[in-house]
Amino acid sequence: MQYIWDVLIIILLFAVFGYTHSVLASEKIKLAFRKSYGNKIAFYRLGYNLFSLASLYIIYGLSPKPHLNIYDLPNPYDLLILIPQFLGLAGLLWATKYVCVQEFLGISQIKRYFNGTYDSALDENLTLTIGGPYKYSRHPIYFYSIVIIVFRPTMDLFYLTFTICMIAYFYIGAFYEEKKLMKQFGDTYIKYKESVPKIFPVKLFHPYLPENLAEAESD
Repeated sequence: MQYIWDVLIIILLFAVFGYTHSVLASEKIKLAFRKSYGNKIAFYRLGYNLFSLASLYIIYGLSPKPHLNIYDLPNPYDLLILIPQFLGLAGLLWATKYVCVQEFLGISQIKRYFNGTYDSALDENLTLTIGGPYKYSRHPIYFYSIVIIVFRPTMDLFYLTFTICMIAYFYIGAFYEEKKLMKQFGDTYIKYKESVPKIFPVKLFHPYLPENLAEAESD
């Protein structure tokens, strides 16, 4: 019975984290911040990321740690299962090559603020990336992150619950991200969405690549 309560508490804590994360990422909150502080919203993205990391650390610390063992792979399987982990890490590095990391972290926004070039955008300039792994998954960073956290030589109840919560968080986050992208890019993103899987790259052949964007990617 204690294990059930522990799992429910973990899920509740991660639900609070996910809800807070989604609210702070909403356009309504960002517009209110910009109305109050103007171009200082350039600091919002970095502050949001730091708050997310800190709150995730707190949630992890507050969560009960039910160490009910699910499995513990013997040698050599404990080493073999590290192969997909390394592949996931390589894929994650591949995917980050196609995004502006500084924009994602919030550093570019602060640079534009101090250079006096910050425009009327909210906390980031949205771009549509369809090259590389984005031809097979609309959210390859989420996919490779899932690969990294799922494949491990040992698994206990806490880590299993944590993994399920993170996967749910990725899917919910992808939903809200795509609402912004559809608003920004309209039919182009809708067609891309219809042709490329959300996270898991099930459709490995004939990826969608709009002609005008394909030319942009090749430049």
